[in-house]
Amino acid sequence: MAHVEKRRRNGRVTYRARWRDPSGKERNKTFTRKLDADRFLLSIEDAKLRGAYVDPAAGKVPFGAWAERWYASTAHLKPSTRHDYRALLDHQALPRFRDVTLAAIDTLAVKEWRSDLLARGLSPKRAGKALQVLSQVLASAIEGGRLTRNAAAGVNPPKVQRKEMHFLDADQVEALAEAIDPRYRPLVLFAAYTGLRPCELVALRVGRLDLLAGTARVVEAAVEVSRLEWGPVKTHEARTVRFPRSVAEEVGAQLLDRPRGLEDLVFTAPRGGPLDRATFVRAYFKPAIRSANEAIVKLRKAERPALLPEGLRFYDLRHTCASLLIAQGATVKAVQAQMGHATASITLDIYGHLFPSEMEALAGRLEGVRDAARARRLRPQDGTVVVPLRETTGQ
Repeated sequence: MAHVEKRRRNGRVTYRARWRDPSGKERNKTFTRKLDADRFLLSIEDAKLRGAYVDPAAGKVPFGAWAERWYASTAHLKPSTRHDYRALLDHQALPRFRDVTLAAIDTLAVKEWRSDLLARGLSPKRAGKALQVLSQVLASAIEGGRLTRNAAAGVNPPKVQRKEMHFLDADQVEALAEAIDPRYRPLVLFAAYTGLRPCELVALRVGRLDLLAGTARVVEAAVEVSRLEWGPVKTHEARTVRFPRSVAEEVGAQLLDRPRGLEDLVFTAPRGGPLDRATFVRAYFKPAIRSANEAIVKLRKAERPALLPEGLRFYDLRHTCASLLIAQGATVKAVQAQMGHATASITLDIYGHLFPSEMEALAGRLEGVRDAARARRLRPQDGTVVVPLRETTGQ
């Protein structure tokens, strides 16, 4: 039977909690207060009844050693994901918790660590990812029988302000396409009218295009880690996207001028090979934004589209596709399918503000419904007309 023993040694009083684990082996743990010892034994007995007992000594493994075991178990993940996890461990989690035992990491320690990351200038988004990795390591310790609870599970990540998205209209897309190096005009148009992620554009192969049907099969992505890593798309689900016939003609015309085996890339670097996105943005995309704006300023005022945002990113062409689709009346599910989002809720989280509000029109329809109902109530069976009270003014 579990019990607490009072012990006095060298004038110091302690309380030893004694119990037997599920195998029958006697265990003990010492506390300075009897209240803590009693509470500990209650938790032990409760865990034994629920089949969730964990030997308190099992949590004495250093976090660093257990984190390496956890990281080794992530070999099935995408290389870019593992690269990010490795960086978060090495630069955020391990410097603080490497030599701390798993059992010694409590919720307050996690909150202090989160606050320190932010105080040292780490972005809220990055601090949130670090917290997520820490939580995954501790969750694996529960699975491994080392802990009974995850001290990071109840800690809220820092609030992240979403980066401002820029949406181009069709005229601005044309201005950008005209201003960029002619070799990348089809890329700009294709990105703006398909909504592919940059990593999906880099990995797109000729054999996955059907220019007659105006479709592209998106099954692969090339992510820049320490080098270009080829793998499945973000959601691990291939999709087919559609694009206008005029865009298909521009892409087709470009492909006519060079070798085009089925496995060849559609969009390449100037001398061939995979497109380096950083180089492309620096050498071609950003200068094209400036050139487009200079050309827009020279147009007559009546023909002049809005200037392109100075902070326009290549990724914003993906956002542009979503906004163009929504402006043409696309449903949430249609936008989700084109953009390759895992769920419609993700589409709404990102682009929900672009969908037109139906509340004003609905309010008008409800007014009509009520008017019809009132008219029916004011039409007596004998054919006489009853005037509603609100219209009998002056009586």
